[in-house]
Amino acid sequence: MTIKKDCIVTIDYHINDTEGNLLHEEEESLVYLHGNYGHIFPTVETGLEGKSIGDTFKIELSSDKAFGIYDPSLVVTEALSELPIEVSVGMELDGYFEEDSEDVIIYTVTEIDGDHATLDGNHPLAGMDLVFEGTILDIHEATPEEIKEVLEFHHHH
Repeated sequence: MTIKKDCIVTIDYHINDTEGNLLHEEEESLVYLHGNYGHIFPTVETGLEGKSIGDTFKIELSSDKAFGIYDPSLVVTEALSELPIEVSVGMELDGYFEEDSEDVIIYTVTEIDGDHATLDGNHPLAGMDLVFEGTILDIHEATPEEIKEVLEFHHHH
């Protein structure tokens, strides 16, 4: 059986930079519905199409197709007194001060200087070219119920 539209695919993967350094490793395998449902990056889906269980893959993604180009305007400085909690470097905060925005941006505290903190709303992997590497663990054709469940699940979250 090979990966095609409306298959439920289980993969084990990690993300490297183009030099081969490990950037991100998932502890659990990823299960997704194949066929442009927006669950994984389209470039990765294209690279997995037609593969079989046990196949390995190595797919390069340029930053614009991965987590986006690094956007300097997402870096903000806030007074510590304005922040809802005591923060430390490396902490993640939801972008609560963009109240009119639908998308919650996760800010990472990158620096604390005196009574101000620098928050970076870019994804930690933004601006980086990535390599997705892994193995296909399982493929099965999705039943209509499964497709419905997956779509509903992703729609609500």
